[in-house]
Amino acid sequence: QVQLVESGGGLVQPGGPLRLSCAASGSFWSIYDMGWYRQAPGKQRELVAVVTNIGSTNYADSVKERFTISRDNPKHTVYLQMNSLKPGDTAVYYCAAEIQVKYWGAKERYWGKGTLVTVSS
Repeated sequence: QVQLVESGGGLVQPGGPLRLSCAASGSFWSIYDMGWYRQAPGKQRELVAVVTNIGSTNYADSVKERFTISRDNPKHTVYLQMNSLKPGDTAVYYCAAEIQVKYWGAKERYWGKGTLVTVSS
């Protein structure tokens, strides 16, 4: 069973930093793209940032220059360093990964259960 488990969410003051982590566990052949999405109350889930297995990154315009995504391939872990947080960043943050479970199979997207980030004074 493949699982993605996020950690690091919580309450932070505006302007502060927070770091999210997401580790993939279980048995699988390979992990491709890993990324972070978020969903604020009453809004649709949106892409925050994604990193490929060779380190290429892409960010939503709203988080560029403030957030940094990175990954540790041997640990099957992706990170999201969030700086200069704003109240508008408040959301449930979800980790996602494209994972090929068997070498003969297709890759599928897996999701974590989410971690709440609240930016408030």
